[in-house]
Amino acid sequence: MTFTPSAEIRSGNVARAGGAGGGRGPGGFRPGGGLKLGGGGGCLLLVVLLILTFTGVIDPATFLGGTDENGPAAEGGALEECQTGADANERDECLVQATVESADSLWARLGPESGIDFVEPQGRVFDDSVQTGCGGATADIGPFYCPADATLYVDVSFFDSLSTQYGADGGQLAKMYVVTHEYGHHIQYLSGTMQSADRSQTGPQSDGVRIELQADCYAGVWASHASSTTDDQGQAMLSPLSEQDIDSALSAASAVGDDHIQGAVAGGEVRPETWTHGSSEQRRAWFTTGYERGTVESCDTFSVERV
Repeated sequence: MTFTPSAEIRSGNVARAGGAGGGRGPGGFRPGGGLKLGGGGGCLLLVVLLILTFTGVIDPATFLGGTDENGPAAEGGALEECQTGADANERDECLVQATVESADSLWARLGPESGIDFVEPQGRVFDDSVQTGCGGATADIGPFYCPADATLYVDVSFFDSLSTQYGADGGQLAKMYVVTHEYGHHIQYLSGTMQSADRSQTGPQSDGVRIELQADCYAGVWASHASSTTDDQGQAMLSPLSEQDIDSALSAASAVGDDHIQGAVAGGEVRPETWTHGSSEQRRAWFTTGYERGTVESCDTFSVERV
């Protein structure tokens, strides 16, 4: 899947993250003391962190270090090199920006239709480490959404790891799946689903897994409508999806399944009772549900007995 080369992708809400900063964001989420993520830490720690937070939502009270409550979220510079769809097809940071812009176009319509008071999220690309409304984080935990500042954070070097270490095919839609999954967490935050879920339990049917699978489904909903999203001039942002594109997204969903990470990646025992994101099969199935049905209602992972 490619962006229309002449599509306008400049953005007022996506930027490169700056230096020190942090603070408390909207909606009552408050950063707290917790595990301060630093560089290194060993392979075992990295695998544990990936299992807990891989392409997910960061609970600011649990995973990240404390921040100055009165300080603003870290700011950086605009991605000046990201102007058109052609840039998005060539540079991963531009792909992140363009995907957020495409998702903005879709959810500005679908959100209100579903009773969601839609507000665009912020997006930040960063290198190695970043200060957020949830505290300090490193690239080790993968892309994540911080509800404290309603921002998606992506170190684009993760895209290489997704294919070389975890087995995704490296296609463009695999990368877009990651971004739109994080965007799905923003929709959950706006709808209140994130706040009402009980994230204290783990396992294939836990609320934490249902949160992640719903975000996968929302990524599928985006994919279903992607070629109809438009830039500010009304031009289609993306070409229609091919079967190969969908296979690429599904390869990424499989790559971040808890069972795949625990077994094939970490070389350990697969322990379903510890799952926080769902199996590869679950993640593929819910992305497919969103893609085939294309509705917010089809993604209600909390109303079904088993996900």
